[in-house]
Amino acid sequence: MDRLYLRAAGTSLLLDLRDGDVRVAHWGADLGDQAPDPALVSGSAPHSAFDDPAPVSLIPQPARAWRGTPGLAGDRAGRAFSPRLVVQDASLEPADGTGGQRAALVLRDEASALQVDVALTLAPGGLLLVDQTLTNLGADDYAVAALDVSLPVPAQATESLDLTGRWAREKHPQRHRIDQGTWTRSARHGRTGHDSTLVIAAGTPGFGWRSGEVWALHLGWSGDHTSRIERAGDGQTLLAVGELLKSGELVLGAGESYTAPTAFAAYSSHGLDGVSAGFHDWVRGREGHPSTPRPVVLNTWEAVYFNHDLHVLKSLADAASDLGVERFVLDDGWFLGRRDDTRGLGDWFVDPDMWPLGLTPLIDHVRDKGMQFGLWVEPEMINQDSELAREHPDWIARPAGAHGRTSPTWRRQQVLDLVNPDAWDHIFERLDALLTENAIDYLKWDQNRDQVELGHDGVASTHAQTLAAYRLFDALRAAHPNVEIESCSSGGARVDLGILQRTDRVWASDTNDALERQTIQRWTQLVLPPELVGAHVGPSTAHTTGRTHALSFRAITALFGHFGIEWDVRGLTDAERTELRAVIDFYKANRSLIHTGRSVRIDRPDESDAAYGVVSHDRSRALFVYATLATSPNELSSRLRIAGLDPDARYRVTLGLPLDEHAIAHRSLPHWLTSDEGEVVVTGRVLAEIGVPLPGLYPEHALVLALSQVE
Repeated sequence: MDRLYLRAAGTSLLLDLRDGDVRVAHWGADLGDQAPDPALVSGSAPHSAFDDPAPVSLIPQPARAWRGTPGLAGDRAGRAFSPRLVVQDASLEPADGTGGQRAALVLRDEASALQVDVALTLAPGGLLLVDQTLTNLGADDYAVAALDVSLPVPAQATESLDLTGRWAREKHPQRHRIDQGTWTRSARHGRTGHDSTLVIAAGTPGFGWRSGEVWALHLGWSGDHTSRIERAGDGQTLLAVGELLKSGELVLGAGESYTAPTAFAAYSSHGLDGVSAGFHDWVRGREGHPSTPRPVVLNTWEAVYFNHDLHVLKSLADAASDLGVERFVLDDGWFLGRRDDTRGLGDWFVDPDMWPLGLTPLIDHVRDKGMQFGLWVEPEMINQDSELAREHPDWIARPAGAHGRTSPTWRRQQVLDLVNPDAWDHIFERLDALLTENAIDYLKWDQNRDQVELGHDGVASTHAQTLAAYRLFDALRAAHPNVEIESCSSGGARVDLGILQRTDRVWASDTNDALERQTIQRWTQLVLPPELVGAHVGPSTAHTTGRTHALSFRAITALFGHFGIEWDVRGLTDAERTELRAVIDFYKANRSLIHTGRSVRIDRPDESDAAYGVVSHDRSRALFVYATLATSPNELSSRLRIAGLDPDARYRVTLGLPLDEHAIAHRSLPHWLTSDEGEVVVTGRVLAEIGVPLPGLYPEHALVLALSQVE
């Protein structure tokens, strides 16, 4: 066998197996039914790095004449530092139960006594999953430094994109020209990180949401990791992702194995929306993906903070129920000694002074109102001012062993050493008891600090801590399969497809500022479909930024996600209550479309506004948002060209929600809005090529368009 060929949904992968090597001869556009000769695509095998070009192996190796970053790195006390992996076995078969294809390869280096098993699965939607397992076949230890997933991209990919950010400003894009050398994004937070990039992408010049070829990688891992683009001196370019391992953190004994985190690779011939579609299709096709309508949430944090007064919370639940809320979540402040954020973490007992009858009176009240009950926890952390820390100071993760110094304090917290089996057992027992003794439907699982200098018994333990946290999630889900879990990590600091294998949504950011959320949610949803991204209506003045926004802008921004409220709704005016109730009703009527349809983002000519939406898979219905983000240099708004529709079908276009009269910046409105019908009927082709005129809106306002096919 000299090749393996996989293809699905406009994507193909061609592996060149000649000369005992595995080279990715092609990853990108579909090459048709018949795989081309790999010699035509990847060239002949190298004789010398100075004589002939050296096509890059699937696992780049110096022994294969690769002069860049190796895909596999490690040693046996300085020996076996440069393996030469040779194919032992290769096969192609249908992927189990998915309709995709799976290539399995075994590579081995007898001299180094190492074996790498590789599985490449091309999902029906075109997303490529790469799994690698390294096994130590030798008698002595092998210290692993890296096992990355590397994929080549062609010469026409000359522009890169990755995401960065900070607390309350996550997931902002940045672009660079791809030049010779290495562009590396390292995340050393012990968690995914506020500034971590969801993807590392390369594309043709100026690629956008709906245009250009794009290649992208994502690592499904919630610990330290690295992403990079590397262009070698000969012009070959690689995308690579992998776990970032600390010195001495991962040592394989004889016969032991290390399975690297799954890497997800997406190719699109029509911009970032195509990349997004591949991710969304795969995520939605997973076993266990939320299938029930995503309930309207009210979270108590910005409504009451630590004021856990039963009367106040009952009245808040009453107001929430009256609005149509379906899930009521009690946030931080319910457990032993917790009166502020300086103490109590680790003491997961209902505080008897605050809750003399336990949580039952509030839970019963919430359930009597027809709502689910949710609770906030942060089980991976510990306050040094806690009973647990006083009883077990050795359970605090630290860099220098049980009697050494602790890591720098962050938010007056330390990290609970879940690698310690006694600490893990204790936390599991407490959470299991909490869920057994109380009618809890949902956990808001927080993780509020970076985990620098993680250590167990004096050895770096980020890798082991991440796996221990995964085991905790998995064990609780097995014991309580009907409890949903949110991954909250001081906002969006743990958003990846590793944690999403164990949770039912993420909290994209601690900011509910609608302007910030426009960008945060758009780019978080590059990988995650809207139903997994918590999006809440906050107070009129955002607590994190001090900006004040109209309810219409806040509510419309929250619509395209898992909709919720984080606001003291007891004090709403009659007008606010009426407007918010109408938006909630609109969300309930349209969430099946928002949470199953194809996400579409519009490339706008002016960066001061944004347009995005969702189109049903049969293209019979669509919702689109037009939002102004800043003042425009133009007096008039450009027409909204709407993509993703059936070009030959006719669509009725109306306002999905009433237009906020305070948002209108111009005296005159487009004719179709002022007509008696308040609609326009036009073909999908006209909507895509010409679009519809829009009313001029003041900055930081939005409107919703509803589209439906007509005969």
